[in-house]
Amino acid sequence: MSRRNKITIVGAGNVGATTAHWAVQKHLGDVVLVDIQDGFPQGKALDLAESSPVMGFDCKLVGSCGYDETADSDVVVITAGVPRRKDPKTGQYTSRDELVEINRKIVAGVTKEIATRSPEAVIICVANPLDAMCHVAFHESGFPKERVIGMAGVLDTARYKYFLSEALGVSVEDIHGMVLGGHGDTMVPLPSHTSVAGIPLTELLPQDKIDAIIQRTRKGGGEIVGLLGYSGYYAPAASSCAMVEAIVRDRKRVLPSACLLSGEYGYNDLYIGVPAVLGKNGVERIIEMKLGPKEKDMLEISANAVRDVVKLLPY
Repeated sequence: MSRRNKITIVGAGNVGATTAHWAVQKHLGDVVLVDIQDGFPQGKALDLAESSPVMGFDCKLVGSCGYDETADSDVVVITAGVPRRKDPKTGQYTSRDELVEINRKIVAGVTKEIATRSPEAVIICVANPLDAMCHVAFHESGFPKERVIGMAGVLDTARYKYFLSEALGVSVEDIHGMVLGGHGDTMVPLPSHTSVAGIPLTELLPQDKIDAIIQRTRKGGGEIVGLLGYSGYYAPAASSCAMVEAIVRDRKRVLPSACLLSGEYGYNDLYIGVPAVLGKNGVERIIEMKLGPKEKDMLEISANAVRDVVKLLPY
């Protein structure tokens, strides 16, 4: 009798809990939801489990404030961390340096707990600043680089495709494209590699509209925060779940993922979003796309932005 897949999600907030929701709905495996707030992961897991008779899934759900229940996980999704906060007295936001240090300690602690109990797991980092936190998980776990990856490109690409479908009045299923680079304002959408049912995007939209969509994609997270007052979670969770599915079902999906590069695209020892083949072993191959001069320049800007944040880490 084969063993079920086991998925651990650390952080039972909006992104973590919604990732658990998508995962069991798609029958990807049993889920352990971990959070430091007593009662919170247990309540989320129980609430979701009680929906199983209605929604027709039979995956086991466990909520915990510890890590023993996570032992022998196949995939671990780390969503734990704090967002930037605004000081009500000064009106100042948490500085980048402060945010990196706070989340470094959180991600480092989580990673050590996970690596001890699930030494063969694939880690998917979702905590921000994403690219820097991938470096933390990589160094603290001691795992090979293929088994420590970051979720950002799937989300950024999803937003890019949706905005294009909205502008063109066509199904999102017919839009093919990808967003590379770091997660943030320097991400690199690739119009030259974007098509609609095989038709080049540049034949369907004028450059000014394409440029506007690229800018909206880069500001996509901020647009949601502006509307809700907090970060979005449906799309980030769905994007995380797509990566989990590719791994536990060994689907060999080509998904833009934050990977530690070793010469690809001209970069070394740096996590950058690139097209990756994801399967049971994590990153099974990185695909190098041919980039034009403008796209190479944008990727360099993005890489430099990632480097600036990584420099703040003690590795």
